[in-house]
Amino acid sequence: MSQTLSQLLNKSPSAHPRALVVGNGINRYRPKDQRPKDQRPKKLHADQANGINAWDEMLVHLWRAHRGDEVASIPVGIALTEFYDALDLISNKPNKQLQKEFCDLMASWQPQCQHQRLIAWAEANNTPVLTTNFEQTLAKSHQLRLHHLQAKHFTDFYPWSSYFAKAPIASPTEEFAIWHINGMQRYARSVRLGLSHYMGAVDRARDILHQGHLGGGFKKALKEHWRGNSTWLNILLHNELVFIGLGLESNEIFLRWLLIERAKLYKAFPERRREAYYVYAGEPISQGHRLFLEAVGVTVLHQSDYEALYEAPWAEH
Repeated sequence: MSQTLSQLLNKSPSAHPRALVVGNGINRYRPKDQRPKDQRPKKLHADQANGINAWDEMLVHLWRAHRGDEVASIPVGIALTEFYDALDLISNKPNKQLQKEFCDLMASWQPQCQHQRLIAWAEANNTPVLTTNFEQTLAKSHQLRLHHLQAKHFTDFYPWSSYFAKAPIASPTEEFAIWHINGMQRYARSVRLGLSHYMGAVDRARDILHQGHLGGGFKKALKEHWRGNSTWLNILLHNELVFIGLGLESNEIFLRWLLIERAKLYKAFPERRREAYYVYAGEPISQGHRLFLEAVGVTVLHQSDYEALYEAPWAEH
């Protein structure tokens, strides 16, 4: 039997700071007593307070609103990111308006017990939290405030130095705070939805990681005051990572590219290596999915059920 998330979190402290990387699974989870009969957690919709809680369903909702087509789901043969770009191309509204409409669909989302417990654990253990989610349910669960580590250089298009916490922090890698990788609902322009959005994010991250040098330049990234020092990129490179509720499938282009760059850094400088764990429940992942994760240095841990992801580890706090 593989290691459980509880065992991983409660083992002797790592020599390196840890970070949680949280995906949309935490929004889709419902405790057993709240689930419709004969419905597995991964298929559940949020309650009425949370509205639509899956990115694909939200994009289909926007497609219907703009095109009037009765599309039931994302068609086979087009990636989720490409579907958004297709919607952007056929819509008469500007891209930023589509992003705002997408964010408006999350306006009523409220934190649930799993949000509160996970954040309570992270705060108690001084563990940074990275999230690919756009909405602020994690921050709302503990009334956290938005802060900017580099207020002078803040941009609502790439708020990578912005985080939620009770008070300002000094070190992204060693202090609890919540960082949004793909943008945040508060700044609609920051939300990364389409393939073109992700390519822009890759260009920005590459410039920070390699100082504009396409052939490498990782030595600069190892300096104490490198350009990404005040961003969530610092956490992704220098912390032990635990992925929870995140698909990390082939359409998650930006994060998978970052994991490739992370692995290249460790290959060039083995002493910089940090562990990473992909923890999931439900159906086994595909062979290709596992091959990718293992190639970039991520250990795959399958859990017996969704309670092992969203209840047991945090209830033990």
